[in-house]
Amino acid sequence: MFRVGQYVLFLGALFKNRESFRTYVNLVLDECIYIGINSIVLVGLVAVFMGAVSTLQTAYNLVNPLIPDSVIGLVVRDLTILELAPTITAIIFAGKVGSSIAGNLGTMRITEQIDALEVMGINPVSYLVLPKIIATLFMYPLLVILAGSLAISGGYLAAEYGGVLATADFFVGLKQEFNPFSVQFALIKSIVFAFLVASISAYMGFYTKGGALEVGQASTRAVTVSCISILLADFVLAQLLLV
Repeated sequence: MFRVGQYVLFLGALFKNRESFRTYVNLVLDECIYIGINSIVLVGLVAVFMGAVSTLQTAYNLVNPLIPDSVIGLVVRDLTILELAPTITAIIFAGKVGSSIAGNLGTMRITEQIDALEVMGINPVSYLVLPKIIATLFMYPLLVILAGSLAISGGYLAAEYGGVLATADFFVGLKQEFNPFSVQFALIKSIVFAFLVASISAYMGFYTKGGALEVGQASTRAVTVSCISILLADFVLAQLLLV
């Protein structure tokens, strides 16, 4: 169960009784590989197909002869940068990485490894969770950049081989009325989403009670709460930064 007060105290414990800088460097690098590098293939495949499908569906719906074909490229570009790359990727990220974080920490809790760290005088929240959050904050924005690039590339491939519009029109749409703040907004969203996924998943796993069944339930709750938090944060950020 997600308790807001306990979650806030959990976040506060991240910065108490910290380990040495070198220890965190090694832990963060390991987590970057586990969280970021191992997610590239999944994120890349989903991004390419999202871009391709967005191009095909936009072309299918824009049948008015008064609307130029270049609008398809514009729609795909803005849809990818503002929503598909940061938000949809975050939900996929929560399903893959968030459930894994919750499962790992939940297993450590029920096997009393976390209790052993506390007995040794080590703050388990700072030692186990802080590197995961730092690594996620660093790697997820890079995954969003990758997803956005591949989604637009997928849209180009759909335009090239799907026969829905000329590639020259697609590129004209990509350049048309481009607002650089869209990229900044996507990166802001990626940082917020990364923190929510990592911290909520770690919280769910850290406070797991019971046995193997409860570990699976904690992973499921982590993904559910993370997805809901992502959608709420997406709405709030859009209201604050775009309206």
